[in-house]
Amino acid sequence: MSMSRREALITALGGVAAVASPSVLRAQTATELVIISYPGVLSQPHRWLADQMEARRPGLKIRLVPSDSQDVVAQIKAGQGFSPYDAMPNDEPPHLIGIGEQYLTRRNDAALPNLAGVYPSLLDKSQGYGVPATYSLVGIAYNTSMVKAPPTSWADLWKPEFKGKVGIARTSSNLGLATLAIAAKTFGGSEADLEPGWAKLKELDAKAARSPASLTQMLEREEIALAPLWNNNTAAAAGKGLPIAFVKPKPGAIAIISFFSGIARTRAPELVDEWMNGIISPEYQARAAAAPYYFGPTVKGVAVPADAAAYTPSTPEEVLALQTIDWPKIVPVRGQLVERFDRTFAM
Repeated sequence: MSMSRREALITALGGVAAVASPSVLRAQTATELVIISYPGVLSQPHRWLADQMEARRPGLKIRLVPSDSQDVVAQIKAGQGFSPYDAMPNDEPPHLIGIGEQYLTRRNDAALPNLAGVYPSLLDKSQGYGVPATYSLVGIAYNTSMVKAPPTSWADLWKPEFKGKVGIARTSSNLGLATLAIAAKTFGGSEADLEPGWAKLKELDAKAARSPASLTQMLEREEIALAPLWNNNTAAAAGKGLPIAFVKPKPGAIAIISFFSGIARTRAPELVDEWMNGIISPEYQARAAAAPYYFGPTVKGVAVPADAAAYTPSTPEEVLALQTIDWPKIVPVRGQLVERFDRTFAM
């Protein structure tokens, strides 16, 4: 799951504040924080956090800008003097790109007391930028009307009965990149050696989709029977009453971390710090882990609700089984992988 940016207009408070009239003080403290969020229902935990901050800070307005594209990155780079947005979520690949292209700002650890509760292994992956906000899973979604013996492992995708019935996402998406990586790793390759993955994906006789959303629609329309897919997309489809279920396959589902980061040249760095500290609070984490969001918690001691257990690891054994992707090996060649995918699967 990638995305996000915001805009901020902050009035500087000078020494005159002590003698300013109440109307001037109100004008000076009236602030807008612009936060990139997710589209649709997945933005609701962000709205909850925004409401908490607004209640603590009279005059503050937090505007959420839903986006699941990288279009706003161009606006950030083109900002004259200041970014039009203040903070944004990014999955691991665009997070690394943002660090390299210097439109994300380094984290101020001293301003984030809740960092103490974050899993150290996840915090290390941030490289000092942003906070690990949540993680989403790539597992196997399947149409229960078409699949009577569900897969239990990644290797099961290559069972003869599934040939021609598997869908895969384009490698322009993190889902597609993860699918290629897991195919390689399942059959002797690695992120540094993706050739086994390319060979195995061709062997599937798979149907390619331009995005995770279109892959979900193909499952719904029974154009495919199963596909590597995000837990959130699968849960949303199942929540509509559609015959779609989710498997966390052996040896483990793929966890992809989403980081929330401040944007370079924001006019409201202190407010961004407060926002990010809220993102890693136990209260926010518990809310984001619940239905219908199913985001994996990055903070120690946050329990996954029972109704989310089908889509999110809820036991120590499941958490320990999670796999990750060595993104620094893939991100530098992402463009080449997209071109090869489109040639191979005639997108």
